[in-house]
Amino acid sequence: MKLDDLHTPCLVLELGILKRNLARMADAVARHPSLKLRPHMKTAKSLAVAALAAPDHGPITVSTIAEARYFAGGGYRDQIYAVDITPQKLDAIAAINAQGNDVKIITDDPEVASAIAAHPGILPTLIEVDCGEGRGGIASDSAVLAEIAERLGARCAGIMTHAGHSYAERSEEGMRKVAEAERAGAVLAAERLRGMGITPRVVSAGSSPTALYGQSMAGITDIRAGVYMFGDLFQGQIGTHGMEDIAVTVLSAVTSRKQDRNAVLIDAGGIALSKDRSTQAAPKDLGFGVMLDRHGKWRFGEAIVARTHQEHGEVRGAGPLPFAELPVGALVRVAPNHTCLTVAAHDRYYVVDGGDEVIAVWDRVNGW
Repeated sequence: MKLDDLHTPCLVLELGILKRNLARMADAVARHPSLKLRPHMKTAKSLAVAALAAPDHGPITVSTIAEARYFAGGGYRDQIYAVDITPQKLDAIAAINAQGNDVKIITDDPEVASAIAAHPGILPTLIEVDCGEGRGGIASDSAVLAEIAERLGARCAGIMTHAGHSYAERSEEGMRKVAEAERAGAVLAAERLRGMGITPRVVSAGSSPTALYGQSMAGITDIRAGVYMFGDLFQGQIGTHGMEDIAVTVLSAVTSRKQDRNAVLIDAGGIALSKDRSTQAAPKDLGFGVMLDRHGKWRFGEAIVARTHQEHGEVRGAGPLPFAELPVGALVRVAPNHTCLTVAAHDRYYVVDGGDEVIAVWDRVNGW
């Protein structure tokens, strides 16, 4: 099977680039001998990708119960379900853990902690602390942390935090500072647990920028990162990887040519690409993605997907588009703005390795 045989739009995964991205992160984490990489599978959602990112069924991170079940079924027993749990979901996690798995849940709420403590199932729990992102979590020095820990009792397995605000940084130095604040916040919270007589077996932190640029991981047991696997236009602009390191693109076909406005329409719209606008906050606004040639090369300059409708994308060229090379039906690829959301509507990856030949088809799990 070749690219010409595929029904567009669909995801194309470059195996060589994926392996290069995985090796780069593994090398970064290896700088810290006691640190484990706990890859976040919320983007890839694929056992085949996990086999490369977390070899030998190593620890992983998930973001849905569907992922937790899917990866547990594939032998990935050590997981963190990194979204604050609700009491309604405790039965589902307990059922997964009853099969010999170790899916750790998180909370930042005392009442939920009480519900966890009262549940008859196996529910190891991490307390989420906020290290500056301002999303979930509580302050490391908050009295609420002690209250949650007391309510959890023996089910308190440790601490987790996430420096999502690292993506707002535009320099390695800025990312290093965020990484240190993340580490310090998690370690302080863990020290408070120890002061209460609770030994945290997990002190988990992470984002792709802080995993790559953190100078010290003292006191951290594992680091969670995910977008580094596939990369995207936003990550390329903030410097967590190069623009040549985007492993997943959306294969699309030209459906109409608009030479009067130097544009082409493609059959990848808002559903196939997502309507995320991450690069609005980056140095260069790259719309809803950049159109590449069928081999994933930047042959058209900044040919930006400027508009999306449900199943239509409109690509406008910064310079004159080569319409002779872009007849209706011509295959192109779109580099994603934010890969996590772009891949979400798709159910599989068509794997290539630098050519037109599809060497594998990898499934992915969707839903919640």
